[in-house]
Amino acid sequence: MPDVLYVGLQDDDRVAVFAIDGASGRLAKAADMAAEGGPSVFAISPDRRTLFVGHRTRPAIASYRIDPAGGRLSLVATAAQADAPTFLAPDRSGRYLLAAYYQGGYAAVYPIAADGSVGAAASDKQQTAIGAHAIATDPSNRFAFVPHISRIQDNVLEPPKNNPGPNVIMQFRFDAQNGRLTPNSPFRVAQDELVGPRHYCFHPSLDIVYFSNEQGCSVTAYHLDRATGALTAMQTITTLPAGHSERTTCSQIHLTPSGRFLYVGNRAATSSNIAAFAVDAASGRLTAAGHAATEPVPSAFCLDPAGQFLFAAGTASGRLASYRIDQATGALAPLAAEAVGQRPAAVLATRLGS
Repeated sequence: MPDVLYVGLQDDDRVAVFAIDGASGRLAKAADMAAEGGPSVFAISPDRRTLFVGHRTRPAIASYRIDPAGGRLSLVATAAQADAPTFLAPDRSGRYLLAAYYQGGYAAVYPIAADGSVGAAASDKQQTAIGAHAIATDPSNRFAFVPHISRIQDNVLEPPKNNPGPNVIMQFRFDAQNGRLTPNSPFRVAQDELVGPRHYCFHPSLDIVYFSNEQGCSVTAYHLDRATGALTAMQTITTLPAGHSERTTCSQIHLTPSGRFLYVGNRAATSSNIAAFAVDAASGRLTAAGHAATEPVPSAFCLDPAGQFLFAAGTASGRLASYRIDQATGALAPLAAEAVGQRPAAVLATRLGS
């Protein structure tokens, strides 16, 4: 089946669709789809038939049907929201969509209808704190986590404002039958000063969760207790190259499907890069595997479904950089960089077909 890449261009009010050549990683423009309201967050349903889009300038969650032949999008429905969603993720069953709201300071759960549309009213809403940056369920679909950064409105292109954020991970239990969250015990995973947990991903076979730390410019690996859903920190490793001194913050974090390599975006005005790590197959511990220079301020990047290529969007440059992943070392080899539009704020690659 062919692979496609979606790029959300927040300031252009559109989603660009690219076909991915599975052998070379080259991108070919397939379509430009209007998406009014500032598309800035993506998630895909487990059956790969629906793309969920969070809109920032006119807060909403939209559902688009994916054409299995070429990846074009057709709007199913739009659910207006009081606040702009910062992160979207369907639960493992595909019955509910979880959302984190940075400005609103809460997490919410929405029912997903058979046609992929998202209900305007949440089945559950949990007030957390401003700076809520992500939410997703664990592989068992019984637990979820909401990380909160340590500085609010921390724009790497500006001097730090030192607006304090909660700087904490909040732990929840998830009821997959009713789509409800309840605070777990303990509820809060405390962080050291200016760590700022932002996004996270689960190891495909080990009970480990990796968090990118926005202000800490690091990755923390946590052991996940299968019975209780509690996190225990086991390793923290820097994402920065030796000698790096420019003001930098971390962004997204992604793991290859094999679980062998992990990547984190480092955002800086002039020296942005993607940090690579090798993952120990037995322990899940990380070892630095190099850095690849990338476009300025890579707030969003993704891997293709096979873990062969990485695509990083420079929100400050309007360009998209492509890399081949060395399957032996995890190193990134640059392939191309091209202009895609104004403020590429979301990127997602998927395999078409059912």
